[in-house]
Amino acid sequence: MLMGDSDMMYAQRQKLPADTRRQFQVRSREAVKTLNLTWMKQMITSDQQLREKMSLFWHGHFAARANNIFYNQQLLDTVRTHALDNFGDLLRAVSKSGAMINFLNNNQNRKGHPNENFAREVMELFTLGRGNYTENDIKESARAFTGWGATIKGEFQLRTFQHDDGRKTFLGKTGNFNGDDILNIILEQKQTARYISQKIYRYFVNEQVDADKAEWLATRFYQSSYSIQGLMNDIFTSDWFYDAKNVGVRIKSPIELMVGIRRILPMEIKNEESQLLLQRLLGQILFYPPNVAGWPGGKNWIDSSTLMMRMRIPQLIYAGDAFQVKPKDDDDQMMGMQDRPAANEDNSLPRNNRKGGGYGKRPGQQILATINWNAWLPSFEKVSREDLVKAIAGIVLQTSAGVNAATVQKYADGSSRESFIKTATIQLMSTPEYQLC
Repeated sequence: MLMGDSDMMYAQRQKLPADTRRQFQVRSREAVKTLNLTWMKQMITSDQQLREKMSLFWHGHFAARANNIFYNQQLLDTVRTHALDNFGDLLRAVSKSGAMINFLNNNQNRKGHPNENFAREVMELFTLGRGNYTENDIKESARAFTGWGATIKGEFQLRTFQHDDGRKTFLGKTGNFNGDDILNIILEQKQTARYISQKIYRYFVNEQVDADKAEWLATRFYQSSYSIQGLMNDIFTSDWFYDAKNVGVRIKSPIELMVGIRRILPMEIKNEESQLLLQRLLGQILFYPPNVAGWPGGKNWIDSSTLMMRMRIPQLIYAGDAFQVKPKDDDDQMMGMQDRPAANEDNSLPRNNRKGGGYGKRPGQQILATINWNAWLPSFEKVSREDLVKAIAGIVLQTSAGVNAATVQKYADGSSRESFIKTATIQLMSTPEYQLC
């Protein structure tokens, strides 16, 4: 059988010495870590917050794990480019990305020996949802996707000699379908609009879906030919979006939590990689979804250990305290940080930031942060001392439930107005209520 370009490149790579291959893997893994931190910084500083939030949503929806930096970079660029554009265009671009083709084994999908992984997940997780297609639809669409491959650099490659050009029957239609035809037929189904609308409703509005409102959104989404921007406009301009029952009822994902803290309190973090450790501890590492279904979200973000860790993060940032951790000994999830040496003490940092700590499994981790309080304190210049807790809570918290001001005052530093604002802010960000959005 003839070999495609990616097959030949893979074969050539396998001929390289083992040490050379390991070096490639290490460099790619380091590049993925850098991409992770770069995207986090973009989320924190961007003035296009909806695009970043939608990109994070699509990152979980079109979940793929790859150690190849080209694949990760390409997929991120794809979801950010199409995040608010047309879902059909986004679906096609993701389906032809090197990350998705390789993660779902479509490089091994050949005429006469179809691999059904890609076809199954496109319908089950990306478009129609389970129960809205048959096993025969999976088999027939897998035949249509034969020959869809990607090079090691993530470039889409149609291998015509591996494509099954026979007749196929899919979702009630029969023809000499190829992969693009299958995606077009899927997009013709209103169920696709329904599935996506419900998932976005759970992500932005409430995990308890209001069937009537979701159906209204789906109809509008379908009629707009899958305009994502139109769908979001319908959500954000609806009165029900601002109902009390839909405010402060979602548990923030770890990335939302960490990015939110840094957007409220601008800061410089000397050891940026400490954020990778926090991602691991809290259960959401960018570019490392647990599986093709992505992160389950909701109450799955919270257990006895993660909740305590989540509430400690503001204190760790403020005080520079070291925290003892032992993440799971899984190199995929640890991003190659098992053997990372401890960071050296830096005497140029404030005293409360000069404690031992490193990365990986080593105890004594720190977040070596310097908060720019000058960007936060002016917000409360005209607020009376007795109203400070309420004013800070009004900005920091998104829940309708109030926080006991007396409790916050008890643990805040009242030695000066400035110290009180700083410590009250940290105390409020350390409450269970801050975990909600």
